[in-house]
Amino acid sequence: MDELLELLQDVRDDVDFKTNTALIDDGILASFDILAIISAINDAFDVEIPATAIIPANFNSADAMYAMITRLQED
Repeated sequence: MDELLELLQDVRDDVDFKTNTALIDDGILASFDILAIISAINDAFDVEIPATAIIPANFNSADAMYAMITRLQED
């Protein structure tokens, strides 16, 4: 989780990823941010995020992103 939080801070250092749970719903992250996060996650965690997983529920919080990464690593 720490690696993910560090990665997210590199993308947007002005966002509190530890506590925010509505990153997409509240419009905090723009589409460009999501693309940067997806690319960084793919590289850092050696996973491939499929288009079907690119939904708000998977990117609304760091916890949701971490859960998605864990699922992808198990597959």
